[in-house]
Amino acid sequence: MYFYSTNKKSNKTSFKEAVIKGLADDKGLFFPESIPVLPEKFFQNLDQMSLPEIALEVAKPFAKDDIPEKDLENLLNETLNFEIPLRRVEEDIHALELFHGPTRAFKDVGARFMARCLGYFSGEKEVTVLVATSGDTGSAVANGFLGVEGVRVVILYPEGKVSDIQEKQFTTLGNNITALEVKGAFDDCQRMVKQAFMDQELNQKQNLSSANSINIARLLPQSFYYYYAYGQLKDKSKPVIFSVPSGNYGNLTAGLLAKRMGLPVQQFLAASNLNSVVPEFLADGVYQERPSIATISNAMDVGAPSNFVRMQELYGQSYDRMTADISGFSYTDAQTSEALAKIYQRTNYLMDPHGAVGYLALKEYLAKNEGTGIFLETAHPAKFLETVEEIIEKEVEIPEDLNEFLTKEKHSVSLANDFGELKDFLLNN
Repeated sequence: MYFYSTNKKSNKTSFKEAVIKGLADDKGLFFPESIPVLPEKFFQNLDQMSLPEIALEVAKPFAKDDIPEKDLENLLNETLNFEIPLRRVEEDIHALELFHGPTRAFKDVGARFMARCLGYFSGEKEVTVLVATSGDTGSAVANGFLGVEGVRVVILYPEGKVSDIQEKQFTTLGNNITALEVKGAFDDCQRMVKQAFMDQELNQKQNLSSANSINIARLLPQSFYYYYAYGQLKDKSKPVIFSVPSGNYGNLTAGLLAKRMGLPVQQFLAASNLNSVVPEFLADGVYQERPSIATISNAMDVGAPSNFVRMQELYGQSYDRMTADISGFSYTDAQTSEALAKIYQRTNYLMDPHGAVGYLALKEYLAKNEGTGIFLETAHPAKFLETVEEIIEKEVEIPEDLNEFLTKEKHSVSLANDFGELKDFLLNN
């Protein structure tokens, strides 16, 4: 399997090279040359397969040329050593709980897979993994790469714009993990990371890679749990709908990839907060990036989503084909808070703000369309402790593993919203 750049100005490359580089030489995102359709028997047996077994069948076509099947199987067993249960919330609505991994967020799946791939491929030269985070990416990547030989991780995050628990999860680890606290927004962090990959001097002196969802090894594994969720559904007689809380759109793109590989999904819902550039595009065909807006669902505060180009690539730039599969929705903080509180009061099911946005989109869609809905509950509510407790007016129980982070001392380096400072840090530290 070869991977090409979405900018189509670079040579095709292997899975190994795509993972190590992160970004193509022409600054495009890597995309598979072909997308296989999995056999019908695979889908018929999903309810009898474990998550690592499903992942192996999905990953093999993309990685088998560079990772022998037995090694890939071992890698996936290490990556996916936690449960991802499907919970019924109300009639025809289920939550896929993606927060049972080590950092209590969905990004554990992609980050752990990528860390193990990069560790598998690492040679004698140290790799510097650069990542921008609005919250959960930083913690998942930091913990996924912690102690991986030959890899140092540098995380850029916006000062004052991530929750305390999220921040502690990547600023207290030390070892091969460094946190840079940027005086700006997430979009500034993401811009600086992209500038680093475009800087010739920096790339000559350092072996840079990315752990954001722009890296193909972060994107592909996020498709695994769509198959697993479908297998857990008891009643498949109605059309299946997935509602995906969306910021950088890697999670949604991974679901669309699963659909292209044969997963029988009727519709995907792009559920956003006020950072609604993609839902607006789906509504009127106009794509207009803009500065991000701070919300209580902060991991989705992205005004220039990187994976939109992959969504377009998947549909051959066809607006009609894309909108046939995806519907867009956007909600305010007030609407998000109200949904979170009402569901908790009525069912005793506690969502995080991102999951609440996904629930809202699903509820709105199912009011007019028949289907069985699954929304992605992307992080444990305790990761947004102050926000959630204020909404439900009760204390939220903090899992013991999260509580441990709160007792540790934060270590970060303050950085101006300036690429020159980032470059200087990377070259001299």
